Amino acid sequence: MVAVLINSAVARADEVLDWNAITFNTIAGQNPFAQARFAAITHAAVFDAVNAITGDYDPYLGTITAPPGASAEAAAVAAAHGVLRGYFPGSAASLDAARASSLAAVPDGQAKDDGIAVGGAAAAALIATRASDGSAPPQFYTPPSANPGEWQLTPGCPPAGGIVLQWRNVTPFAIQSSDQFRSDPPPALTSNEYANDYNEVEEVGELASTERPQDRTDVARYFAVPSAAHVWNQAVREVAAAQGTSLSENVRAFALLNMAISDGLVSSFETKYHYVRWRPITAIRAGDTDGNPKTDPDPAWTPLITTPCFPSYPSAHASGSYAARTIAGRIFGNGGHDITLSHPRVPDVTLHYTKFSQMTHDIDDARVYGGIHFRFDQEAGALMGRDVGSYVYKHNLRCSHDNEDCGDDE
Repeated sequence: MVAVLINSAVARADEVLDWNAITFNTIAGQNPFAQARFAAITHAAVFDAVNAITGDYDPYLGTITAPPGASAEAAAVAAAHGVLRGYFPGSAASLDAARASSLAAVPDGQAKDDGIAVGGAAAAALIATRASDGSAPPQFYTPPSANPGEWQLTPGCPPAGGIVLQWRNVTPFAIQSSDQFRSDPPPALTSNEYANDYNEVEEVGELASTERPQDRTDVARYFAVPSAAHVWNQAVREVAAAQGTSLSENVRAFALLNMAISDGLVSSFETKYHYVRWRPITAIRAGDTDGNPKTDPDPAWTPLITTPCFPSYPSAHASGSYAARTIAGRIFGNGGHDITLSHPRVPDVTLHYTKFSQMTHDIDDARVYGGIHFRFDQEAGALMGRDVGSYVYKHNLRCSHDNEDCGDDE
């Protein structure tokens, strides 16, 4: 049923919020990086379709035109449906049913027909633009040596090696290049910073740690499940619905949000595979090889959550999340919100926030207390994400000169 695809908190808020929820139900089986890419493509198409009608902002592609009087609501529905059906033909039945339900609320007539045509054109244009963006075919990384500090395969890795190597070369949506915001080198293995962060994750990130409070266990378990894109789109849907932002404002907000998340993740993978730094599970089990007298080894050390199969530095969840937080904060304000995060795969954990910054604080802790990242991984990802988010906001989808109600923040 279509109704189950739409979060009850935002049901029928507007077509953009509805189809944002439908998007994430449709792409749920994809890896976190593909989810961000598909969400960005979908919302860029929705933006270009609606903006071709309203003219409130600078366009994204700039190739979509609309006849006078076309329905923005119909255009939003058709654009989202066109992208998702194009990429996920196996979901055609549910997507077609959702499209019919959404369009039933738009009065029949020329305006509706024109809006549908505009949305279809925007979907086709975005799909064509991203056809050779470097996201496929899959590529893998084989460690050339087992030197201290260098990333090695971790439990659960495929024999082919480190996954998603190709993501470092994915064409960004809004920044100039994947290496535009490359992180500075990680701390030297012999440094005090490295030792301090090593000892923190060794103590609080181990599977049976007695030093990890229950609430940190909860956030580690929770944020191990939904992707950064899923988390931030859920949160922003709730905030947008509560604030009652317009259809035009929402198409821009979700396009910027998802382009920033995707570009943040692409940036993190460029840095990850540039430095190829080892994960805590490898580092702690081989702590006697790093040349640092302050890092005691534990050959049996096991993290609370499963370590992802790619290099550690910087944290991708941080880069995507801080990019999202930057966009969300610019548009909706950092605080004064009522956000509730839940996920069916973690039914015993529900998280409540009043500020976007509280979310990124928990995400940082989740990766350290989960045992899969050093604190400096999070800090580098945070800096990268802020830089990406700020650039995306400053250089994309700016207010048109005729949009007197737009509050662009220079």
